[in-house]
Amino acid sequence: MNRMKEFYLNDIVKSMKEKFSYKNVMQVPKLEKIVVNMGVGEAKENSKILDSAVSDMEIITGQKAVITKAKKSVANFKLREGMAIGCKVTLRGEKMYEFADRLINLALPRVRDFRGVNPNSFDGRGNYALGIKEQLIFPEIEYDKVDKVRGMDVIFVTTAKTDEEARELLAQFGMPFRK
Repeated sequence: MNRMKEFYLNDIVKSMKEKFSYKNVMQVPKLEKIVVNMGVGEAKENSKILDSAVSDMEIITGQKAVITKAKKSVANFKLREGMAIGCKVTLRGEKMYEFADRLINLALPRVRDFRGVNPNSFDGRGNYALGIKEQLIFPEIEYDKVDKVRGMDVIFVTTAKTDEEARELLAQFGMPFRK
């Protein structure tokens, strides 16, 4: 598995170097980290909901989730500063590549009426954000044990300077961009 990933990454580096005519291997953009975030607004009334969201997140990513808290109080949302309102996981290294592989090859094809991901969701600095509407697309989640369907955000953080470089890097990883 490790040798396969190494070969795959060397292949990506070679094609990126040719396409963008980099002079040095260190100029080639890399995938730095993947951040998976799940906002759970109902958690302010019932803390059990947040616990189930955290357990789903940990099953999907294979890593312990961190609970996120509100930064500001918002009266209209009945939200106070410091309330737990979501969870997130930051994946790096081996777990990051394994999650990216499972997301691209297993989870995304299971989305109903899937025609590809939006190619315009780059932030201008080479990072890509992807919204997932339900956690059921991941094969690790058992349908019978799900109490509520929740969505999540997956952010691919790269070392690319431009969106074009980042798009090419993710396309090399097999990201199915919409035509």
